[in-house]
Amino acid sequence: MVFEDRFHAAKILADALENYKDSKDTVILAIPRGALEIGATLSKILGLPLDVVLTKKISAPGNPEFAIGAINREGDLVFRDEEFKGPEWQNYISEQVELLKDKLDKRFLQYHPDGKALNIKNKTVIVVDDGVATGNTLISALELIRKREPKKIIVALPVGPSDTIERLKKYADELICLYEPEMFRAVGQFYKNFDQVDDQEALKLFNEAQK
Repeated sequence: MVFEDRFHAAKILADALENYKDSKDTVILAIPRGALEIGATLSKILGLPLDVVLTKKISAPGNPEFAIGAINREGDLVFRDEEFKGPEWQNYISEQVELLKDKLDKRFLQYHPDGKALNIKNKTVIVVDDGVATGNTLISALELIRKREPKKIIVALPVGPSDTIERLKKYADELICLYEPEMFRAVGQFYKNFDQVDDQEALKLFNEAQK
């Protein structure tokens, strides 16, 4: 299965999520930036409100590619391993929390100039992305979403390798994945058009979905 683009993938996902159309207690959360093309399309087709999942990874000292944890704007933390909660990490984690929360606050105000985000407590939340590879970023986001006490978490994805999809099931109440290929190298190989979505375009998609 190869999708034309993210909008095409979203339309197919919408069919799989038909039962949630116009539901009063359901919201869509998209992980910026690429997933906003998916989320905005689903929001329009299903008649559901859209918001963004804003998290930042906490990188290991001197190794920005290696995530040891993640944080959301509310200050909730998740860690890759219990060792990173130890006292020897406390000063470094505190510094990172302060730095990353500042970045998250600025990003939040880009999307919510009025300072108000959707309340997801006791709501059914559909979390969307344009696909997964390792799933680590999405797992961190799901753990942080769970701390906000939604009633149910549904993960909706166009594509991902079966081993990752199996891992994700532990963090969601329901998981929909359109395609689990046997041979998987990268998410982009399953799209004819997988252009990057820049901040300006992502914000435009989000704002249009609020109308």
